[in-house]
Amino acid sequence: MKKILIAIDSFKGCLSSLEVANAVEEGIKAICSKCEIIKLPVADGGEGTTEMLVWATHGQIYTVEVNDPFMQPVNAKYGISGDGRTAIIEMSAASGLSLVPKEKLNPMLTTTFGTGQLIVDALNRGCTHFILGIGGSATNDAGTGMLQALGYRFFDKDGKLLGQGGQILDQVAFIDSSKRNPLLDKSQFDVACDVTNTFSGKQGAAYIFAKQKGADQPMIEALDRGLKHFADVVKLQLEKDIDLIPGAGAAGGMGGGLIAFLNAQLKSGIQMALDILHFDDLLENTDLVITGEGRMDTQTVMGKAPKGIAEAANRKGIPVIALTGNIEDAAAINRIGICGVFSIIPYPMTLTDAMNPETAYRNIRQTVEQLFNWQNTMSITQSHFPEIPKIPKSPH
Repeated sequence: MKKILIAIDSFKGCLSSLEVANAVEEGIKAICSKCEIIKLPVADGGEGTTEMLVWATHGQIYTVEVNDPFMQPVNAKYGISGDGRTAIIEMSAASGLSLVPKEKLNPMLTTTFGTGQLIVDALNRGCTHFILGIGGSATNDAGTGMLQALGYRFFDKDGKLLGQGGQILDQVAFIDSSKRNPLLDKSQFDVACDVTNTFSGKQGAAYIFAKQKGADQPMIEALDRGLKHFADVVKLQLEKDIDLIPGAGAAGGMGGGLIAFLNAQLKSGIQMALDILHFDDLLENTDLVITGEGRMDTQTVMGKAPKGIAEAANRKGIPVIALTGNIEDAAAINRIGICGVFSIIPYPMTLTDAMNPETAYRNIRQTVEQLFNWQNTMSITQSHFPEIPKIPKSPH
């Protein structure tokens, strides 16, 4: 084995993509010291996307004070590519679940205003292309907060200016774009989105995602009515029907808001990342690809980073193996083109222990070392015994 490409997503809350790759590299080098190893940080639009794309384009990270989901000040980071044209923004940096204590979560009140402030800052720095990762939001406001930061205003039937949060959606009667930021006219928005949920309805933003953002059942039903009403207003005033577009329900309706108001294109997060990284070129003459993420389950096979990586490698006939902490339905993972998936957990341990960065790093390195020790042993065996006779079956 001459060339190995390591492209593993972060083990969220534990190790970054690059840290995981470093541990894998150490495990390989302990057995196959002469292998050429390429380490590629990857992400699929969620956590780590900004750092990955800034690294890939030799860009820069900026820190800006914006408003969090409850309109409190918070420092949020976003990236700008090396050519200064593309802004890479994860909405979770300003509007994410991690910014709100669990007991205070309330999607009727939380807003995406801070994400809009990040867009404004990037516009003012000269960016005309935006890559938005919209995972991990604490909001269900259909992007109205973001739009307010960009100059849009929303009024009720009595002409009263509305505030923030999912609570305003069923009150919107008129959309005013007269104060819209003029820099948006020259801007293009690409959105990393790997869900296909509609804007409203049983498979929409509220019914599928609002519970994890603090909504109870009556609140979910109210939010869904608000989304449906807002979609009707958008259809009437903007002549855009977003209600049944796959992905419009992503991030509490943020997908639909971006489509309707900013003409955004929703794209596969991992495919967008792999294109920017020129992944197909890196696969040339590669013998093995190692991928994975902290947990591999039904979400993985629906379009997360390992699936996109495996599909790209399979098109070139390159075998793929995966590393993870927790495996759910290994057979389903095999079906997306991953030859083998291996847990790094060597013995029963608590989740807290397993997610300790030092422990996880050691477990990854040791697992890879054993895998390559086995592979090396098999290669030696085959070179010494190229034809191992089969044991004849017993006649009984």
